[in-house]
Amino acid sequence: MNKKVARLRRARRTRLKIAELKVYRLSVHRTNKHIYAQIFSQCGEKVLVSASTLEAEVRQQLAANDAKSDAKKEHKNSGQGGNVAAAALIGKRIAEKAKAAGIEGVAFDRSGFQFHGRVEQLAKAAREAGLAF
Repeated sequence: MNKKVARLRRARRTRLKIAELKVYRLSVHRTNKHIYAQIFSQCGEKVLVSASTLEAEVRQQLAANDAKSDAKKEHKNSGQGGNVAAAALIGKRIAEKAKAAGIEGVAFDRSGFQFHGRVEQLAKAAREAGLAF
């Protein structure tokens, strides 16, 4: 069993429990360069809201933050979406979009990833922006 299969097996248990509860699901996926968040309907068939570091508006904000950090020489790849600052931005953005769509509470689906680092920061930012889970 490779890493991907093990992660998907862990994710399946969570998704089955959330499907039982019949609530909105905030699903997170991360890669080395980007992070994605989607809110699925209560039946799990339809994506209602999504946010990712691939969006043009988010990339501009990350590039602006990168210009500020260049003076400090903090992180070389901070203009990309593979860091905790980008995850926090996506968490805030998904919460704002969800509230605009009338979604107040969700179940958090970490997709088998550890609740650590970028995944944790995204969840923390979404909670601070007013999304309940």
